Amino acid sequence: MFKVTFIGAGSIGFTRALVQDLLSVPEFNKIELAFTDINQQNLDMVTELCQRDITENNLKITIQSTTDRREALKGAKYVFNVIRVGGLEAFETDISIPLEYGVDQCVGDTLCAGGIMYGQRGIPVMLSICEDIKEVAHEDCLLLNYANPMAMLTWICNEVGGVNTIGLCHGVQGGHKQIADVFGLEKQEVDIVCAGINHQTWYIQIKHKGEDLTGKLLEAFETHKEYSQTEKVRIDMLKRFGYYSTESNGHLSEYVPWYRKRENEIKDWIDLGSWINGETGGYLRVCTEGRNWFMDDFPNWLKDPALKYTEEERGEEHGSYILEALETGRVYRGHFNTINQGTIRNLPADAVIEAPGYVDRNGINMTQVGDLPLGCAAVCQVSISVQRLAVQAAITGDDQLLRQAFMMDPLVGAVCTPPEIWQMVDDMLIAGERWLPQYATSIKDAKVRKETEPRLSTKKSEGAARLHVRSLEEMKQNAEEARKNAQEADKAKDRPASTS
Repeated sequence: MFKVTFIGAGSIGFTRALVQDLLSVPEFNKIELAFTDINQQNLDMVTELCQRDITENNLKITIQSTTDRREALKGAKYVFNVIRVGGLEAFETDISIPLEYGVDQCVGDTLCAGGIMYGQRGIPVMLSICEDIKEVAHEDCLLLNYANPMAMLTWICNEVGGVNTIGLCHGVQGGHKQIADVFGLEKQEVDIVCAGINHQTWYIQIKHKGEDLTGKLLEAFETHKEYSQTEKVRIDMLKRFGYYSTESNGHLSEYVPWYRKRENEIKDWIDLGSWINGETGGYLRVCTEGRNWFMDDFPNWLKDPALKYTEEERGEEHGSYILEALETGRVYRGHFNTINQGTIRNLPADAVIEAPGYVDRNGINMTQVGDLPLGCAAVCQVSISVQRLAVQAAITGDDQLLRQAFMMDPLVGAVCTPPEIWQMVDDMLIAGERWLPQYATSIKDAKVRKETEPRLSTKKSEGAARLHVRSLEEMKQNAEEARKNAQEADKAKDRPASTS
């Protein structure tokens, strides 16, 4: 049997859900599992919870749990990466500092000011992880990256880290279900092809019984009772570009320059029924609430019935299906993030794209997409330029490249002047000093400027659509909702999936 290691395993529900997926494969009932995290308390809690699940499913697996990453990686054939460098403390600055300059983000983990800085923290750590993998893991180790910014981290691991890395996201599955919903069909009745870059992937083919439904999609969304209200940005992009985007309304709204640049207009494009529809700092709020709830409610989680390791309870995340295909030969079709190398002809060959692929014993094989529709490709090209600058900045510690990444970012550029961008980057570098060792000199200079040079005026703002972070007492009024929120904040999914 083989060994699977989880880095960042102390995440609230995601590790547990992925373990459930893996151990629902009958052939995997004797694999080795290792968990590692820098937070001993979180690691202990998640290990205890998962070990309880394993025992109650009558498996003889004992989790290796350690804060020593190299020890956890020894001999690992597969590594799941689910880290968040800087945790919620750094995440808060990714949202609050840009808000002072009018940059209103819903998520801030992929592009825009927050996503760029998240990448600056994550890239050096990922390169360190890659070094450990090359030195102590299995010689053919596959790194499955679930961490954001997905494209930047996957890019750096493959091109600089020298580790075979595949990026995995569930955005395609979510949009696929929406498309089926608007046509009144079951998901399995609708065949889709998506292509683009992570969080800006486009459903370029939608078929039902051989009929192409792409041309009927706009009317179907515009007349849908729920989605017409909750997916206004995605519907408008569909209207302007002709294709539906995989990413949620809130995510997508911060990747392009048109929907969040004027505070008084943001609410026209979003919905506050769920954070993912565009709430200011929405993901930070649910992550904060989820962490607080989990820490307080953990004893009750242990009292709940164990998760069942069955095919019926298996989730939609690609990870377990990839391992199943590689180890058993059962073919799996999914959408994966990997170096382009011509898969999408009109996007750069070295960029990380998201496109269809097939997995079997021979490995992960991407299909040839050809050209993206020109408008869709143009949207992706802008984001790739930001990613390229941000990746090089993180490697070199060149703050000039970092500032250029901010300038090229669509939403930052739509809202801020160059002097404002320069000052905002200074502020974010200073705030993130403990996680940004490659910028030591730049941070020192930024501190001098902050103390000695005239400051541009900024605005203490909660944003256009900021909601209150609920206390434990408030969340306890609806414990079921709070627990669901804790899982949602950690990417945990419970929808079934199947190989094909």
